[in-house]
Amino acid sequence: MVSFTSDNASGVAPEILQALVEANSGPAMPYGADAITQRVSARLAEVFETEVTVFPVATGTAANSLSLSVMVPPYGAVYCHELAHIHVDECGAPEFYTGGAKLVPLAGAHGKFDAQTLSAAIEGAGNVHAVQPAAVSITQASEAGTIYSPAEIAALSEVARANGLGLHMDGARFANALVAGNHSPAELTWKSGVDALSFGATKNGALGAEAVVLFKPALADTFAYRRKRGGHLFSKMRFLSAQIEAYLRDDLWLRNARHANAMAGQLASGLGKISGVGLCHPVEANEIFARMPEAMIAGLQAKGFVFYRWGAPAACEVRLVTSFETDPKDVAAFVSAAASLAG
Repeated sequence: MVSFTSDNASGVAPEILQALVEANSGPAMPYGADAITQRVSARLAEVFETEVTVFPVATGTAANSLSLSVMVPPYGAVYCHELAHIHVDECGAPEFYTGGAKLVPLAGAHGKFDAQTLSAAIEGAGNVHAVQPAAVSITQASEAGTIYSPAEIAALSEVARANGLGLHMDGARFANALVAGNHSPAELTWKSGVDALSFGATKNGALGAEAVVLFKPALADTFAYRRKRGGHLFSKMRFLSAQIEAYLRDDLWLRNARHANAMAGQLASGLGKISGVGLCHPVEANEIFARMPEAMIAGLQAKGFVFYRWGAPAACEVRLVTSFETDPKDVAAFVSAAASLAG
């Protein structure tokens, strides 16, 4: 079996496994009072070139939902893309953690919405009969595998600021977005107006570790209590933090992301040359969405390639995701098999 289902299908980077073994030696203070967790906070401040407040959690859903919980009241509205993970794939967790806030999905090409669309959605939404505008959430890289540029983020932030809204970034694939462009972590976040980042690691080599990075100090006032109440304050926090520390050490996170992106680029390039195959979105990170003939999809599956169908069945659309573990030979084999099934 060769899997292109998800970067979640990948294993754990050896460097991170070794860090867990090392963290398992001797006692450590619980609930985040350990030395590793303190070092992670300091390291992320270096990465983002500013003071930050850091809260390790185990899942991206927790990171997103808890981030929004400190930005949005129960009667608030969170503006997000109609394909956003918080809207489509988190089983109502953001609504639950915020106490009932409403997600307001916005349309936009290639997984992104723009400042004009956001402004139009907010306009006239302040009456007592409607949910009150409270936050904006964007995904980086987007659910279509595309990247928000700093200029695009800044434009959204300008609209958000003008209306008193916070700006959250779901960065489950933040490393993939970062290496796709010539920008620093700071430029892609707080310098463009982001208030809170869900900093992903699991999809890019961790066992199960994410971090909420808050750039706006006031958001941290109640976060610790909400994390505890939500069941995400780990007693042995060092084992989450050890993963993030190893993830950041020697730019492992960037190297892993570069490999995943490069494999996606090779896959997209090969598929783009095959008759009957069309790419649905620009391939900017490590996700590919393609239209294929039904016979080709069935043939690839019969040959042992595993991937998800995506969108309406009639569209014959599939999603292919590469990871830090993707073997170039598997990419070549998939392209070769697809070419043999063309027509």
